[in-house]
Amino acid sequence: MSSGDVWIIGTAMTRFGRFPDKDLLDLASEAALGALKDGGSAITDIGALALGNVYEANSHNGQRLQKQIGQTGVPVYNVVNACATGATAVRVALMSIASGESDTALAVGVEKMGKMGLLGGAAKNRDAKKQYQPKGRYGSVLKTEGVLGTGLMPGVFAQAGTEYALRHGVTATQFARVAQKNHAHSVLNPLAQYRKEFSLREILESEVIAYPNTLPMCCPTGDGAAAVVLVSDAKLKTLDPDVRRRAVKISASVLTSDPWSEAGQVQPDVNTLTRQAADAAYAKAGLGPDDLDLVELHDCFATAELIHYDNLRLCEPGGAGDFIDSGAPWREGKIPVNVSGGLLSKGHPIGATGIANLYEVTTHLRGEAGERQIEGAKVGLTHVIGLASACAVHILEARPAGVA
Repeated sequence: MSSGDVWIIGTAMTRFGRFPDKDLLDLASEAALGALKDGGSAITDIGALALGNVYEANSHNGQRLQKQIGQTGVPVYNVVNACATGATAVRVALMSIASGESDTALAVGVEKMGKMGLLGGAAKNRDAKKQYQPKGRYGSVLKTEGVLGTGLMPGVFAQAGTEYALRHGVTATQFARVAQKNHAHSVLNPLAQYRKEFSLREILESEVIAYPNTLPMCCPTGDGAAAVVLVSDAKLKTLDPDVRRRAVKISASVLTSDPWSEAGQVQPDVNTLTRQAADAAYAKAGLGPDDLDLVELHDCFATAELIHYDNLRLCEPGGAGDFIDSGAPWREGKIPVNVSGGLLSKGHPIGATGIANLYEVTTHLRGEAGERQIEGAKVGLTHVIGLASACAVHILEARPAGVA
């Protein structure tokens, strides 16, 4: 087992969007080579590779990536874990270092989704004969979708937001303010899929996808990749002084799944596993919400971001509506949230998202975020959640100035 901290020394991401002329490996290679260059590393320095991807997960993409950027015989881990796939790949790379298997590891997240439409739905077989007989694991006669809860992502997060709203008096306008904020933030991000501001009225009057979420309150599908190079504390001490200066510490890396709950048998519980991940991460890092300078959280829908203010302890219990009204999560506010534009505007190529969040926070902690820079940022948190469910929380800290 190795001792000491694990550090990010290199990171990169592609622009998120739709790229019909690029395939999965084009995107993964761009991000991986960019992260290696950013960290002053070569593929021959890498002792383990973890690649996260969802929709082509049976294609041995880690090994295919090696054929593009260098085959060195190191262990390759192909990772899939819903929307937490990229963040889970980072944890695999981190654990390779913690175990002593490697002192330098590369994690890549990539997805090629295009305009695939609604996530969570299943294609209908129109030729199949309708037979009303018990079948499947639960002996169902009819589909339970929409009757006993929902497994479709818009419905899950709309329901979660509605339940919170009913308990704590949140309004549709407050949910819409989340989307207004994130679309405004994205204007400053050259890597975002969309860079367009919307007025509150435009958001509220748009097509309803799953109440209270209208179209601008829902993330788009798309293509993209992101990557990080991680090193052990001992390895960092041997590297170039400029690499050490720009290194960012992973102070906590936590992954949770659903604990059993009665309500969770019908409707996915996106709250409990997030609270547990956040609490464990704060404890591991020895930090709290008040120490955070920025947060990149999983805003697949506007309702998701608002309830996660509460789940991540960014506001008082039940106070997420007041939190968005106060302006605290805007880039000029107390705890800026999703200054990248978030999933709502930056985009959500599923396998890449978890690492893209780390890229964003790392860039700010280095002071390299350009127009969208959060001045003086020293501590940041990233959060992703994928239905089934998996939740990953990472806490990052800038390297103190003047430390050799």
